[in-house]
Amino acid sequence: MLKSAAVLLCAVFLFVGQACTQHKVEVAPVEIKPIHITIDVNIKVDKALDDFFGDIDDAKDQADETPSGKK
Repeated sequence: MLKSAAVLLCAVFLFVGQACTQHKVEVAPVEIKPIHITIDVNIKVDKALDDFFGDIDDAKDQADETPSGKK
């Protein structure tokens, strides 16, 4: 009898202990910030391309001129 009362008492403590627990979940709002991107351009390549194609541009300008000098 004493053994069954001890088992019953342990079972009651287990059920009471589980019934008193609380679980709270908070969901924080997601903050979206803008992204800033910096792009560095190599100016040497741009100047080299201008020098490479410069003779073609000069030839086009000379071809557009009329012999009389009027456009």
